[in-house]
Amino acid sequence: MNRDLNRQQAETLAMEARAGTMPGIEVNRVLRNTYLLLSMTLLFSGFTAWLAASLNMPYPGMIVTLVGYFGLLFLTTRFRNSALGLVFVFALTGFMGATLGPIINSYVQAFSNGDQLVMMAMGGTGVIFLTLSGVALVTRKDFSFMGSFLLVGVLVAFLAGIGAAIFDLQGLSLAVSSMFILLMAGMILYETSNIIHGGETNYIMATVSLYVSIFNLFVSLLQQLDVFAVED
Repeated sequence: MNRDLNRQQAETLAMEARAGTMPGIEVNRVLRNTYLLLSMTLLFSGFTAWLAASLNMPYPGMIVTLVGYFGLLFLTTRFRNSALGLVFVFALTGFMGATLGPIINSYVQAFSNGDQLVMMAMGGTGVIFLTLSGVALVTRKDFSFMGSFLLVGVLVAFLAGIGAAIFDLQGLSLAVSSMFILLMAGMILYETSNIIHGGETNYIMATVSLYVSIFNLFVSLLQQLDVFAVED
C-alpha cells in the first residue's frame, strides 16, 4: 500500500513539474523565435532602406505610407498562424525600410554631419532597445498595467503627428517626436513583458510589435537630432 501511495505521489509531483515547466518552455520558444525573426526583419529593412537611398527614391508621401503600412499589417495579422504570415511580415518591414531610405537620404544630402546624425539615432535606438529589453527580461516584472496608457498616448501622438505634417508645424512635430520616444520606450517594456508573461504567444505578431516600436523610436530620435544638424 505504501508503495502504491509513493508511486501516486511521484506521479503527482511529475505532473506538477511538467505543468510548471511547459509555460516556461513555450515562453522561451516564443522569445527565441521573436528575436530571431526580429533580427532578420531589421536586416531586411536595412537593406531596403539602403536600396531606396541608393536609387534616390522619393518619399512616397503620408497617404501611401499609411495605406501600405496598415494594408500589410492587416495581411500579416490575418495570416499570422500560417507561412504566409512570414511572407507578409517581410513585405511589411521591407516596405517600411523603403520609406525610411528617402528620410535618411534627406539628412545625408542636406547636412554635412548627416551621416553622424543617422548613426547617432541608430546607436541610441539600439541602446534603448537593449537596455529596456534587458530590464524586462531580468526583472520579469509585469508591465501590463501600462497598456491602456500607451494605447491612448500613441493615438494622441499619431493624430498630433498627422496635424503637424498637414499644417507644417515644426514645434508640434518636435513635441510629437519627443512623445513617441517616451511611448516607444514604454512599448518595448510592455511588449517584452507581454511575451514573458504569456500575453503574446504568436512570434510573428510579437516581432511586428517590437519592429514598429524600434522603427518609430529611430525616426523620432533622428528628428530630435535636428538641433545638432550642420547645413552644407
